[in-house]
Amino acid sequence: MKRIVVVAIVLGLVFLAVPSALAQLVIAPDTVAYGRTYSEWSAAWEQWSYSIPASQHPLFDNGDCSVGQSGPVWFLGGKFCYNGGTCSYTHVVRSCSVPVGKALYVAIFNGEDSALEESVAENPGNEAAQQIGFMRSYEDAGMSPSTVSFSVDGVPIMHLKNSFRVQSTAFVFTIPTDNLLAAIYPPGFNNFPAGSYYPAVDDGWYVMVSPLSLGHHMLHLHGKNGSFVLDVTYRLDVTK
Repeated sequence: MKRIVVVAIVLGLVFLAVPSALAQLVIAPDTVAYGRTYSEWSAAWEQWSYSIPASQHPLFDNGDCSVGQSGPVWFLGGKFCYNGGTCSYTHVVRSCSVPVGKALYVAIFNGEDSALEESVAENPGNEAAQQIGFMRSYEDAGMSPSTVSFSVDGVPIMHLKNSFRVQSTAFVFTIPTDNLLAAIYPPGFNNFPAGSYYPAVDDGWYVMVSPLSLGHHMLHLHGKNGSFVLDVTYRLDVTK
């Protein structure tokens, strides 16, 4: 599916909408964080997601949040559905251990498109659909969640929808044989050979969160886009 809608557990906080102790966790979207802009981190988030075999993927609930993570920033996301279907769940609870000192770059609600998907499943033979401008326009049109709400440790996060939307830089990605695209697309539209591909783009809402304190943190999200509804709780344990 040309759009992979991902609603994520997020620690996003708008600076004047929450107590100052929480607001200090947020890294502003117009700054460079850990050597990259938000747009570059969005591309890196997708590269992380693409690279993981579906059978081990945290967003299919086949692996925990440590899978594929490295460096000073870890990625969190929501839920993928198999074979073009609607995920059969109403509430997801995940337990996740994160080493102290790790920042979190979290997709709140995002979508992606790639020339690979266009050429294999979406618009085979239409080279124009494989261009970056076409893919950006399509993703822009699809970014219309009616509800995105979040809390961290019981504190609601306000006004993120107007403040943290990000377009990624165009990026190259690498998929294994057991890849998420083959898992997500329905039979007959899932021939995605292992390899590296370019270009791809992402559009959506992201938040970069500075490292959290040692101990337990409870994160909750509710999101709705048309008939797609996701309600997720993360039980996050920050450890030494």
